[in-house]
Amino acid sequence: MDTVLLQHNVTYLESPIGLVEIQAEQGEIIRLGFVKEKRYEEKLEPILVEAKNQLNAYFKGDRDTFDLPFKINGTTFQSKVWTELSNIPYGETRSYKDIAIGIGNEKASRAIGNANNKNKIAILIPCHRVVGTKGKLVGYEGGLWRKEWLLKHEGSYKS
Repeated sequence: MDTVLLQHNVTYLESPIGLVEIQAEQGEIIRLGFVKEKRYEEKLEPILVEAKNQLNAYFKGDRDTFDLPFKINGTTFQSKVWTELSNIPYGETRSYKDIAIGIGNEKASRAIGNANNKNKIAILIPCHRVVGTKGKLVGYEGGLWRKEWLLKHEGSYKS
């Protein structure tokens, strides 16, 4: 077990797509991901209460953007990708190639996928909005069924 994670404040949210674990440190979200069960005792701070409120509104269809501070560590390349992902509007998708072009590295589609995989703040950094060629659903750490649900919820995917 990663003992570093035990030092962070954490809360859980029951969502339509499973249990969401939200971790914060010094007033910033540092992790938002899906888990099978609660792993830590909940230790709330105000940012976690606000995160739960905003996520609940999102899942109810009452919110399409988030106003939450977050911190994510990665390489310069990963940071560029995550910034580009954050610019994908609600209800829209982009291909890996679109993201590669957006960061000025047209041939980096495969590396974009790797950076997506390292995103530890799901939904807030909307890696679920990145799709394969011709809109094909590919690669989502939380499972393709969750990706499909999120995109349908946002109105950008029809099966």
